[in-house]
Amino acid sequence: MSKGNGKGLAVSVLDLVAMRAGEAPGSAIARSVELARQVEEWGYRRFWLAEHHSIAGLACSATSVLIGHVAAGTKHIRVGSGGVMLPNHAPLVVAEQFGTLEAMYPGRIDLGLGRAPGGDAYTMRALRRTLAQSGEDFPELLEELRTYLGPERSGQSVHAFPGQDSRVPVTLLGSSAFSAQLAARLGLPFAFAAHFAPDYLYAASGLYRDQFQPSEELAAPHLMIAVQVIAAETDAAAWRLFTTPQQRFLRLIRNQPVELLPPVDTMDGLWTPGERAAVQSRLGSAIVGSNATVKAGLEKLVRATCASEVIVVTDTYEVSDRVESYRRVAEIAAEL
Repeated sequence: MSKGNGKGLAVSVLDLVAMRAGEAPGSAIARSVELARQVEEWGYRRFWLAEHHSIAGLACSATSVLIGHVAAGTKHIRVGSGGVMLPNHAPLVVAEQFGTLEAMYPGRIDLGLGRAPGGDAYTMRALRRTLAQSGEDFPELLEELRTYLGPERSGQSVHAFPGQDSRVPVTLLGSSAFSAQLAARLGLPFAFAAHFAPDYLYAASGLYRDQFQPSEELAAPHLMIAVQVIAAETDAAAWRLFTTPQQRFLRLIRNQPVELLPPVDTMDGLWTPGERAAVQSRLGSAIVGSNATVKAGLEKLVRATCASEVIVVTDTYEVSDRVESYRRVAEIAAEL
């Protein structure tokens, strides 16, 4: 069982800055800052913010701006992106943004990078102005970005100021073999997105471990697993709370706004058999239940993947339920 700093399993947070129906974005953002302060007190290692565009109900589109805001509202927890979708952005701009964040909050900024669009084809076109970048050029974009963040190279004509030689830590994110193998070849940390795409979890984890090559950044594999977790007093209570993320994914596949909705006693009647199968597939790695159930689930996950760290994704309708779940997970992780 992998440990975090010798004090149990290392746990972190991934936040999508979810809104309730009719809620102003500022309210959801303030809630995220308060959550970051809470989990910092409980020993969580990182607080990461996702990048999503043109999705009603999520206020996480300007990821680098949110990172700076959360870092300003906390003291020592690492704050970063989970992740920046690199094909959406010029590598120089990303380097300048994260170089500036690192200058403002030294030693606290993480740059998690993905190659997915973070939105639909129309959004991709609006972000990129062209669809020539399909994600296949991700390795080249990554190399360019790392050039701007690393030591100056001979003959380098373009520099990121701030950014050059800031050495902001880079983690690759993914849900397939592509990023797992690239992270292994480059000797970088790898985070698997099991919170919405669990199917390839074990295969990708194995590829990353087996193909890892030590680098200046990392001597041994550092695998993070992002997973949906809800912990409550009883299994039944936790599963009722879990109907909120189930409703979100149901609305996502229906192309409806994905605001937080109140939990329900049963999902029966809310989805068709096909929709139920689709939602359950997306949420297949979720760990939901009492402290004992969640502990067993985390133990099984780490044992099967050799994960170094678990990134916890918890969205409930009531803030108090979310905070309580993260508190319980912190206690559980300290025992592992």
